[in-house]
This record gives sequence, structure tokens and C-alpha cells, in this order.
Amino acid sequence: MNKATTIDAEGISLGRVAAQAAHILMGKDKANYVPYKDQGGSVVVTNFKKVKITGNKLEQKRYYSPTTRVGALKSETLGSLMSRRPNEVLRKAVMGMLPKNSLRREMIKRLTIKAET
Repeated sequence: MNKATTIDAEGISLGRVAAQAAHILMGKDKANYVPYKDQGGSVVVTNFKKVKITGNKLEQKRYYSPTTRVGALKSETLGSLMSRRPNEVLRKAVMGMLPKNSLRREMIKRLTIKAET
């Protein structure tokens, strides 16, 4: 059984934490990395509430999601999503950095985010 890698997100920017987590989830930190196999480890991110968000991203960055109505689209700012569901912010960032294939679903299951510690 592999031991989980812990990343302390306090004071580190959101993108750097996400890139580091994606790198480990894909298994690129191992010598036997091959892109078509899921050989990555599990990641635990701690202190995510204290992550650094630079610039005006809290007000300007938007996340979009479709609704059930045709042509309708919901949008939400990073600040409101961070206050409502902070774990979802990092999960979406890491999902965007993982390969867009069937392995992504298995890789993201090994990501654990602890906002409060």
C-alpha cells in the first residue's frame, strides 16, 4: 500500500498546489512512469483555506455550469465558490491538469483536500 504524499498549501498559490498534486497523481514523480497506465500515488492537501490567490481572481475568475434549461448557463465567481465549497476549487484546478481520458476519473479519486487544519 502506497503512503499518501502530503502537500501543505499554506501561503502557496492555487496553481502551484494544483500542478504539484496533478504531477503526483499521474505518477510522473516515479521512474517507471508511462502515460497509458495509472501508477500515481495518493495526495493529501492540508491547510487549503490558507492558499494564496493572486491578483483580482476572487472577483474576476468565473466558473460556469450548464443548467437543465436550453441555452441557460450558471456562473459563479471564485470568491463565492471558495466560501461555499473550497474543496471544489482545488478539485477543478487539478482536474484541468490531468489527462483528458478514462484514467482521469481514477486519478482524481486519490486526491484528498483538508481545508481546515
